[in-house]
Amino acid sequence: MTRRDPARWIRTVSLLALVWLAGCQPAPASSIAEHMQSLADLQPASLAAGDRLRVVATTTLVADAVRRVAGEDIDLTTLLQTGTDPHAYEPAPQDARALAQADVVFLNGFGLERFLEDRVLLAATTAPFVSLSEGIRPLRLGGGSGEEDPHVWLDPRNVVVWAENAGEALAKLDPIHAEAYRGRATEYRHELEALDQRLADRLDTIPPEARKLVTDHDTLGYFAARFGFTLVGAIVPSASSSADVSAREFAALEEAVRREGVRAVFNAAEVNPDLGRRLADDTGARFVPLYLESLTGPDGPAPTYVDLMEYDVKAIVQGLSP
Repeated sequence: MTRRDPARWIRTVSLLALVWLAGCQPAPASSIAEHMQSLADLQPASLAAGDRLRVVATTTLVADAVRRVAGEDIDLTTLLQTGTDPHAYEPAPQDARALAQADVVFLNGFGLERFLEDRVLLAATTAPFVSLSEGIRPLRLGGGSGEEDPHVWLDPRNVVVWAENAGEALAKLDPIHAEAYRGRATEYRHELEALDQRLADRLDTIPPEARKLVTDHDTLGYFAARFGFTLVGAIVPSASSSADVSAREFAALEEAVRREGVRAVFNAAEVNPDLGRRLADDTGARFVPLYLESLTGPDGPAPTYVDLMEYDVKAIVQGLSP
């Protein structure tokens, strides 16, 4: 007989109760794919006079892009709170409540939101799921897995796509405010384009022999492709920080760091730093935390996407300096 995890069982019962209270009967297990809608297929939401569109964003980064485009014209709920690692997140009862009330759910896509593959959560909502990454060509992770890399936001040009997609999606769902949504999307696009150029100029100060990246897990593929860096390796060779690493893999990465003269080990602030610190200590490299998976609170160094990229590029430049 399999033993139940009491905490997980209680959480599941709570989720089921919230679905019932929301007036939704649990449906047979489905998938995220069955809830997805393309931008072209979106129809206006059923809103009463004076009601605002009820929007759920999966991560703080998705929420930030949506908020910049939507302004005060929507009610926005974010599932993952600041500092949360999306790869290790487990749904909470309030997530079912938010999904049950939503008119639309915005996702990053490319497998980042696997936590939504939950029978109760999927049964809680009939809202369309919309990927802000629609139209972005995903990179593939190394190691022969063929897995799509979900960390698209670390290339600012991809967040330009997010802004445009958010503007079009909101305009279709809430036509009354369509002009405002599209106007703010254009303003944000210009800000992101300026950010991209500013970051490129700063990163150009790093000499070619120092443009080598080692991370705690595979996060910086889009960043490296955009700004001309080499990915030497990752402690966990996966898009997910929750994957395992063997002693042999760790030893091989240590050897690569020494052989390539890597100057810094970059660790997502949302991820346990122990292995990253050990790798840096063993090889003499610097240990440098970055904000890669989540924004911080308003008092932290990365309360918005623009702040996050500015912070990370400054840290990368300092970490790879002589």
